[in-house]
Amino acid sequence: MGEAAKRRRAAVWTRVHTLVVGSGAAGLNAAVQLRRQGVRDVAILTEGLRMGTSINTGSDKQTYYKLALYGADADAPAVMAETYFAGGSMHGDLALVEAALSARAFAHLVNLGVPFPQDAYGQFVGYKTDHDPRQRATSIGPYTSREMCRALIREVRRLGIPVREGRHAAALLTVPEAPRRGRRAAGVVALRADGGFEVYLAENVIFAVGGPGGLYRASVYPPVHTGAIGLALRAGARAQSLPESQYGLASIRFRWNVSGTYMQVIPRVISTAADGRSEAREFLRPYFASAGEMHSMVFLKGYQWPFDARKAAGGSSLVDILVYIETVQRGRRVFLDYRANPEEFSFAALSEEARGYLTRSAALLATPLARLERMNPGAVRLYREHGIDLAREPLEVAVCAQHNNGGLAANAWWESLNVKGLFPVGEVNGSHGVYRPGGSALNAGQVGGFRAAEYIARRRAGWTLPAGAARRAARQALAELQGWLERCREASAAWRAEREALQARMSRAGAHIRSAAEADAAAREAWAQHRRLEDAGCRARTPRERIEALRNRHLCLAHAVYLEAVRFAIRSGVGSRGSAIVLDPRGAPLHQRLGDAWRVQPENPAFRERVQETELTADGKVKHRWVPRRPLPPSDAWFETAWARFREGRIYDEPSARAAGRKR
Repeated sequence: MGEAAKRRRAAVWTRVHTLVVGSGAAGLNAAVQLRRQGVRDVAILTEGLRMGTSINTGSDKQTYYKLALYGADADAPAVMAETYFAGGSMHGDLALVEAALSARAFAHLVNLGVPFPQDAYGQFVGYKTDHDPRQRATSIGPYTSREMCRALIREVRRLGIPVREGRHAAALLTVPEAPRRGRRAAGVVALRADGGFEVYLAENVIFAVGGPGGLYRASVYPPVHTGAIGLALRAGARAQSLPESQYGLASIRFRWNVSGTYMQVIPRVISTAADGRSEAREFLRPYFASAGEMHSMVFLKGYQWPFDARKAAGGSSLVDILVYIETVQRGRRVFLDYRANPEEFSFAALSEEARGYLTRSAALLATPLARLERMNPGAVRLYREHGIDLAREPLEVAVCAQHNNGGLAANAWWESLNVKGLFPVGEVNGSHGVYRPGGSALNAGQVGGFRAAEYIARRRAGWTLPAGAARRAARQALAELQGWLERCREASAAWRAEREALQARMSRAGAHIRSAAEADAAAREAWAQHRRLEDAGCRARTPRERIEALRNRHLCLAHAVYLEAVRFAIRSGVGSRGSAIVLDPRGAPLHQRLGDAWRVQPENPAFRERVQETELTADGKVKHRWVPRRPLPPSDAWFETAWARFREGRIYDEPSARAAGRKR
């Protein structure tokens, strides 16, 4: 073995009190709040400050959701929590926390310089977003989360918080907490870009690794972001609501959601053969009673952008289904063409809602591109900046994975329900239910940083990590990872082929179109691939291939667990809800022209009162259960007694006890 190889095998060891894994908006805020709460020994571990979803993604008008802060809007945390709770399968205490801290988290971003719009009197104007009865939403344009990250990065640097870039988490370390009390986080093993390992032993791990971006072939997650929930699942961390994801139309050459004005200007929706050389044809028309109805439904995709099971029959989500049939089942490519109006287009034939909106927007113009330039010139400029000129070429789209409402299960202080000292924040935390207001994910990520930091500062500020057990766990993980990578040196399967196989499987069976038979078959295939990767690995000889191989390992495990969760939900009889429909030959017909293959199982609303929990056990089995969702907590405290609980620190025990099912 050469000297360079020996140096790579000799892992670098570091001890840090609280380790933040990930550098999106949620992780960055968690690090900032830790410092402000007095926790000095903090470090951020990241693949790169510009490698996450938050700094690389957005939409037509990327929304940040918060308490209403304008005019005479009557709002309060308990009222906002009811909106969250109404989406179904969301715990009430989490809904109240996300509502209660929204104003604080929003003001923090404003104070850091994020330019949210306000009027001449200092009021922060708002608008209604999806699943929102009040004008709580705000935006700074397509790059809201990017500007949040930039502001938070500036604050991280000002506070002098160490940031270790070029590190790829490879294992989440845990050790026994105490006899019969489960496990606790102990740190992380990471792989550097040069192929060497580093060990971080930590009292607390804030897990801010984002959503499962690498699980799908059709994905709007930025290519640089793959997610790492599989590391926590392998460590035994409990998850919840894994099947509850969101899917929607997005461009795929440059990954971007085509929500809002991209659809409201009513482009032509066309398809070609897979090679792109056949004559483009419009394919939606046979499924609508008139051209006016079809064009109005395309318009509504701007308002009702994510795929919604409630709008599949007779609603705008039929457009998504037809795109799926065209791309996945027929193997064609679909484009939005802004250069000319669709066939039979007429403003007079549009619905009153669509025609009125375009009229008020002064957008009764000759082409979709002209309408887009009038209503949102930045939307045209955005694609031009990424090498796509909408005036010269159509925009290729697909129905893509966009956000996971589920994730790891945590209590109201954002601590894992069964791994102490592990705090999942951001999209990897599964706090959302079936439906959520648009923009609530950005709020939830910021709130999670506040909650985790405050709890750590008040309850986990000391050192209780058993050093010997932590070192043994790290050495065992290192040996296992190095042995697996040695097998990868001689493996025949290429990492890219393995990645593409699992992504194709998830987009086929675990996305917005589901069935019991497909889920069963896909889960069997997923575990077979997982066993093959565990035994033989995938070819990895260069440092980059080693990183991608290790990513495959945790992605493959994650996709198998996700498919098991989807399978369990279908077999439980949840039915079609949220952003997924379940095909069932005994179900209701979706559309007369689609045939019996497109009969849909209706939702069983009783499951809105439950939350699905999923856990990978030490012997490799996946266990699921339905738990009653926790109700909305009362908000009728008497000031003097509430003040006493705060002074005595009892507030840091109460939500945790309720989430764990213990009596106070």
